[in-house]
Amino acid sequence: IIFKMATAEPYVLFRDRPEWKDVVPIPQDDGPNPACPINYTEEFRDAMDYFRAVAKKEEYSERAFELVCEALLLSPANYSIWHYRRKLVEHLKKDLLEELRYTTEMITENPKNYQVWYHRRAIVEQLQDPQYELEFTRAILVGDSKNYHAWQHRQWAMEKYSLFTNALQYVDELLGLFGDVRNNSAWNHRFFVITKTTGFTAEVTASEVEWTLKSIRLVPNNESAFNYLRGIVQASKLPFSQFPQIASTLVALSQEPSPSPHLLAAMVDILQAELSGGETKDATVTRQHGRDLCDTLARVVDPIRAAYWAFRRTAFV
Repeated sequence: IIFKMATAEPYVLFRDRPEWKDVVPIPQDDGPNPACPINYTEEFRDAMDYFRAVAKKEEYSERAFELVCEALLLSPANYSIWHYRRKLVEHLKKDLLEELRYTTEMITENPKNYQVWYHRRAIVEQLQDPQYELEFTRAILVGDSKNYHAWQHRQWAMEKYSLFTNALQYVDELLGLFGDVRNNSAWNHRFFVITKTTGFTAEVTASEVEWTLKSIRLVPNNESAFNYLRGIVQASKLPFSQFPQIASTLVALSQEPSPSPHLLAAMVDILQAELSGGETKDATVTRQHGRDLCDTLARVVDPIRAAYWAFRRTAFV
C-alpha cells in the first residue's frame, strides 16, 4: 500500500469508490472567512474529508485501514492519522512485524518525521522486541549522522531494553579517524552511554579526559570536544585540578598562532571554576590570567561577543 499512489494507475478519489458510498465525508471547517486558506490538492482534501468521517464514528475496518495508509502518503506528519492507525492495528490485530516494516519504509522516506518515529516506538513496545532498533537507527544515521529523531530513538531503545553492549565502540567509529569529530550528536551519545553504564567515576573520567584531549589536539577548533570536556569533569564532581593534563594541554595549544576561541573559552571556564572552588594556588595570578584571556577573546579572537567577554571578565576582578 505504501507505493500504491506512485503507480501508473489513475488515482480514484474516495468519493468515487463504490465501497465508500455509505460514508458522508466531513469537510475541513476553516470558518466563514479564513485569513489564509491552504490550496490543498483534490486528493488530499478528499482523503482527509473521509478520514474525519471514519474517525468520528470510530470505524475500525479494513477499508478504514486502507484509507489511513493512503492518507499518510498524502500527509505523513499528521499526528491524528498515526494515532488512529495505532487503534486500527490494535482492533484489527494486524501483524506487528509487518507494521514495523511499514515504519521502516516510512522513516526511510521521511527520516525527520517525529510522528512515524513515535509510531515505531509504540510498535516496538507492543512487540517487546527491540532486536532491530540499533541496526535500524545505525542505517538512518549513515544518511544523516545528526538526525535528532534517530538518536532519540536509539537512546530510548538502549535505556529501555539495556542495549549497551559495545555501545562506545559505535561512538568511537563516528568520532574516529574516518568519522566526523565535530558531530555534536555523537559526543552527546557518548556522554549518555557512560552516564547510563559506568558513570563518571574517577577512573572513567580520567580515561575520557585523555580520550578527549587527544581529539582536541587533532582538531583544536572543535567546540563539541570542549563542551564534552567540561561536561565530564562536572559530572564526575571532581575538581579540574584533579586532571592537571587538561590545563597543561590547553596552555600549550593556546601558545600556537590563531588559537581557537573554544580553547580560550574553556580556559576561562576552568580558571573561574578554580577560583570559585578555592583550588588555585595564587588567586591574584589566576585573576590576572582570567582577565587577560577575556581581553584577548574580546579584542582579537572573538570580538563579535566582546560584550559577553567583558561581562565574563568581571568574575576575575
